Amino acid sequence: MPYIANSDADRKAMLGTVGVSSIEELFADIPQAKRFPKLALPEGISELEVTREIEAMAANNLNASACAWFLGAGAYNHFVPAAVGAISSRGEFLTAYTPYQPEVSQGTLQAIFEYQSMAAELLGMEVVNASHYDGATALAEAVLMAWNHGGSRKRVFLPAALHPEYRDVIRTYFAAFAVEFVEYSGEPSSAPVDADTSCVVASYPDFEGRIRDLKAGADKAHAAGALFIVHADPIMCAILKSPGELGADIVTAEGQALGNAMNFGGPWLGMMGATAKLMRKMPGRIVGQAQDHEGRRGFVLTLTAREQHIRREKAVSNICSNQGLVMLQACVYMALMGKNGMRQVAELCWNKAHYAASEIAKIPGCKVPAIDKPNEGAFFKEFVVTTPIPAADLVEKLSRRAVVPGLALSKYDPKRKNELLVCVTEMNTKAQIDLLVTSLKEAAK
Repeated sequence: MPYIANSDADRKAMLGTVGVSSIEELFADIPQAKRFPKLALPEGISELEVTREIEAMAANNLNASACAWFLGAGAYNHFVPAAVGAISSRGEFLTAYTPYQPEVSQGTLQAIFEYQSMAAELLGMEVVNASHYDGATALAEAVLMAWNHGGSRKRVFLPAALHPEYRDVIRTYFAAFAVEFVEYSGEPSSAPVDADTSCVVASYPDFEGRIRDLKAGADKAHAAGALFIVHADPIMCAILKSPGELGADIVTAEGQALGNAMNFGGPWLGMMGATAKLMRKMPGRIVGQAQDHEGRRGFVLTLTAREQHIRREKAVSNICSNQGLVMLQACVYMALMGKNGMRQVAELCWNKAHYAASEIAKIPGCKVPAIDKPNEGAFFKEFVVTTPIPAADLVEKLSRRAVVPGLALSKYDPKRKNELLVCVTEMNTKAQIDLLVTSLKEAAK
């Protein structure tokens, strides 16, 4: 805290409670020479001078609002209406961490209930919890949930085109468990599921923006008695069939795109939904609507699956909190945008990404598999570009021109040094896309 208003009487009472008579006596065990060491700090400066210095340092960073930004790969530059911040920054919301006393937290509970209701409709799930730290932990928790549900089944199928960092988080979660992870390429239905499979994970879209056939994968997994888990882009779910409609048992998502800034990687929002039969397997909290004895509408903690409280030493989940403020921002965003607004955002992402891909495919030396090879399937707001020179060099060259062209995939796989992952959202204007195309053409020579 910046200031604690303790009076002399308060200090005396506290010292008496711990059995000492003065501050000096309290610190008597610390050698005199160590109590007030001299720190080689410069003289203090004014608030105005500090602000100027910090702003000068910040100016060295290249941010999404000051350039043509085409970098995605899990962190997305979407428009955040001003009303999201105005509502979520109200004092009654900022101070509502989590409903430990649900009977006096009606506002917080209602916000969670509204979020869960909208998220459940968006993801096509019967129940959604509140919530997880981010999309990666939500997916890891979903796999953990399926593994527990599967009993003796030890095999988990992961898509080869899963976000590499998500894959690392999942493997870290299971470092102490006897689980066999198997990667499959292409459609989820290509995974060779068997009686030892606990779940099949699919990305919707995958890390490279491609949209896979979930229905066939779900049917194959269910036929083998396994669960089907889908990690989805919540924006894309506004225009395509939801994962729930396509047979998913558990759906996870990164909620950062729903009214939350990129924030240098966090805090973000891990979304998770499941079918009703799996509800009691879910970590986190579920808020429901009820009536009091006078028939008045109210909100209650229907399920509080904090495993440390319930299963104690047998707990396998480390989730013990919900991302309350980030969840609230997603709730406000979905309510403000509505079905039509979210559909419009998704359509803009789709159309602009396809325009960008078709223009980049015309550049000599550049290839866009999603355009050149019809069997690559549809894509949403991201696509891979094969470049004539190392993609990392392109990123470095174009960044100097205030154009961030995307992610060089060599970051995750050195063999993919000539591949660039480009992301286009509703924030990118046609002029910016044309600038990207021109810049790539010039830099790739």
